[in-house]
Amino acid sequence: MATSEFLGYLESRKNIAGAACGLVGLVLTFTGVAGPYWPVVVVGLYGAGALIAPPERPPLPDFPDPSARLDEVRGDFGRLRGYLADVELPPAAAGRLTELTELLAALLDPGWVTEVLAQDPEGVHTLSRAVRQDIPEAVDTFVRTRWWTRLAPGQEPPERHLERQLTLLHEEADRLAAGLRETEARRQESHTRYLEDRSQ
Repeated sequence: MATSEFLGYLESRKNIAGAACGLVGLVLTFTGVAGPYWPVVVVGLYGAGALIAPPERPPLPDFPDPSARLDEVRGDFGRLRGYLADVELPPAAAGRLTELTELLAALLDPGWVTEVLAQDPEGVHTLSRAVRQDIPEAVDTFVRTRWWTRLAPGQEPPERHLERQLTLLHEEADRLAAGLRETEARRQESHTRYLEDRSQ
């Protein structure tokens, strides 16, 4: 620990500025200006240089790699699919859920889609929220309320709410996929223009 702190100080701005001023003190010593008090002059100039040195830049924050966040979402999606496999849903809702999970699987599948998605923090957040919150809550709410509606007939069936929720989530994922396709198309167009300009 002490060794790393010492090495860090050697590379610091304070030490570099102090050493530069200390060298000026040595030059003054060799030219005879410092006289017999040359050690005090060299040390004093080193200290002055260390004091006037600009402060150290704070280190950049260590943000997580977006692709690592996608790996986490991918793992959570696998757990979500395991949970959904054990839930019995009406045919219409089950169909909507299958369409939604297939679309999410395509978005999370490693390849160019996730490369583009990794550069879109809002898109990663949308996927993360769908996988970790929206879908589990919608399905769990349906499972819980389905039992209560048997005791209170006449209300709108919970499967209709679930179908609407899954439809809205599918539309949101569809918009995300369309945005990613547009981003990739723009990137290809930009690269084509670059190659055309280079060939002229």
